Amino acid sequence: MTTVEATRNIAALHRFHSATNSGDPDLVARAIDEFTVPDVIFHAPVPMGGSGAEAMKRVWEALLRAFPDIHVTIEETVAEGDKVVSRNTVTGTHLGEYRGLPPTGKRVTYGEIFVLRFVDGRIAEIRGIVDVLAQLRQLGALPS
Repeated sequence: MTTVEATRNIAALHRFHSATNSGDPDLVARAIDEFTVPDVIFHAPVPMGGSGAEAMKRVWEALLRAFPDIHVTIEETVAEGDKVVSRNTVTGTHLGEYRGLPPTGKRVTYGEIFVLRFVDGRIAEIRGIVDVLAQLRQLGALPS
């Protein structure tokens, strides 16, 4: 990957997160269509099934219902080859059902790391680690 391609891919990731931080489900769905290939491979557990861009849309719909003010802060990115690694901090207030938990009104802050493979400037594959344990502890679902 050239420096130009790496810069383009990182910029696309930042624009995607800008859309997700809007809290607007329609804008998020459009961003998924714009920044991912339709059959994007999503290597993360998808609680509601599905695959590709539609699975990502369902994940974001569930997150926005549970945490309407969800905000992803990109802490750092590294680009190499056709991949971009993004280490993020996520914050939000639990105002809707999440993983079977009724709304608690509690704020959560947790980390995540994603490795994204790009093809022609669009995300084609995603591998991620999300600190769900931190989420559930902060929501009171697990002991600290």
